[in-house]
Amino acid sequence: MHSTTLPKVRVLLADDHQMFREALCHLLHSQPDMEVVGQVGDGTQVVELARTVQPQIVCMDIGMPGMDGTEVARQLLAALPQVKVVALSAYSDQQYVLDMLNAGASGYVTKAEASDELLRAIRAIMRGRTYLCPDVAGVVTGALFSQGGAARPSAVLGARERQVLKLVAEGCTSNQIADMLNIAPSTVEVHRRNIMRKLGRHSVAALTRYVVNNERGLRG
Repeated sequence: MHSTTLPKVRVLLADDHQMFREALCHLLHSQPDMEVVGQVGDGTQVVELARTVQPQIVCMDIGMPGMDGTEVARQLLAALPQVKVVALSAYSDQQYVLDMLNAGASGYVTKAEASDELLRAIRAIMRGRTYLCPDVAGVVTGALFSQGGAARPSAVLGARERQVLKLVAEGCTSNQIADMLNIAPSTVEVHRRNIMRKLGRHSVAALTRYVVNNERGLRG
């Protein structure tokens, strides 16, 4: 009987601090289910290297030289939408976290918690989840509670948009939503774009947290 080896998660590390990057590289290589397929220290080189090495996850410092993390994330996800981004930062400030989530990051881990929390983040994201380390989870929840009071979601979104938003937050794909609502997948994509534009939330992570904190308003 032949044993089958599961493919390892392909990770690209982007951080301008070489010692920190090498420590993360050692950590990830020590895991049986992960491998580092590339390293880079300049924000302007992330997208090009990602095209070459085809990672599944990019762990990225938000303060690299050349280009800041939010812009790198936007360009990376526009070029390679299948890639998932984990933001790495020395900061847990509300604005840094929200900016990265709105740019499309699927996770945010502070460097102070980088070892165990980064491994948890990668594994959670590969299961289709969003991951925020404990340092920032409370910050984000509080921020979205305060933002949520600005306008009732029912006044901003149409009835169909509210249906789509709830299903997006439950983790449904556009095709699944189309089947549930008996509409075309292309129509679902239009709704998703309109929802993101109206709410100023530009990632599934941000939309999910919006739903959690505005559940009552979404019923209206």
